[in-house]
Amino acid sequence: MITPATGRVWLVTGATSGFGRAITESALTAGDAVVATARKPGALDDLADRFPGHVAAVELDVTDTARIPAAVEAAAEAFGRIDVLVNNAGRALIGAAEETTDEELRDLMDVHFFGPAALVRAVLPGMRTRGSGAIVQISSMGGRLSFAAVPAYSATKFALEGYSEALAAEVAPFGIRVLIVEPGAFRTGLHGGAMRMTAPIPAYDAVVGPIRAMQTAFDGAQPGDPAKAAAAIRAALDADEPPLRLVLGNDAADAIADSLDRLRAEYLTWEAVSRGTDLDPV
Repeated sequence: MITPATGRVWLVTGATSGFGRAITESALTAGDAVVATARKPGALDDLADRFPGHVAAVELDVTDTARIPAAVEAAAEAFGRIDVLVNNAGRALIGAAEETTDEELRDLMDVHFFGPAALVRAVLPGMRTRGSGAIVQISSMGGRLSFAAVPAYSATKFALEGYSEALAAEVAPFGIRVLIVEPGAFRTGLHGGAMRMTAPIPAYDAVVGPIRAMQTAFDGAQPGDPAKAAAAIRAALDADEPPLRLVLGNDAADAIADSLDRLRAEYLTWEAVSRGTDLDPV
């Protein structure tokens, strides 16, 4: 067993790039230990060389839920525990709802929902026993509101957020925190190699076509800095009163604030109708 001198033990999925890489490097720089999972763990060799004794690279595809217990056991063998789980692995899918096949939707749900849920179940017994821990769910501004051309992506992130909000209430009595992270566009591979497109239906070209082009062209031009996102996540975890949801990026902050205003205005417009649907008093 490797025992880090100080700090927490993290398990980070999708640790080779983007947020996963940034969070892993931030934790290691702070003196923590990281169980870094990836489909190709060899891409983490440089981190193992830079931070000897503090990195355990574990092969894991989060959609292969049968392998998740073994990955968590590998973490226990390496460092004795998991203090922070970061469900980060993910990818994008651009396309209209009618264009999206069952297979595409189910595959994305495996990545963004069923895999993270299985990891949560795997780490909770240890966290409950110790009376501490944190679960970080990397969602998206698309987990709070949605747009044309991303119905499948948002559906998976909405599912993750609903699950996580209930989870937070369930595990708080055990000293376990849940943090839902809602980034906007950050300089990661989400708009590059991690982005897939549905087969187009010409009827949607006017609505979805420009978004396909915009998302592809966005790769390398996103305004968000993953290193700053990692620092913000650490700050939220260390806060005396951490948030349930952490919005990251000016684009996400603007879009979510606008959405909240519109939702409240719509609610107030229809409040009387909403309240007029109970059974009449006897």
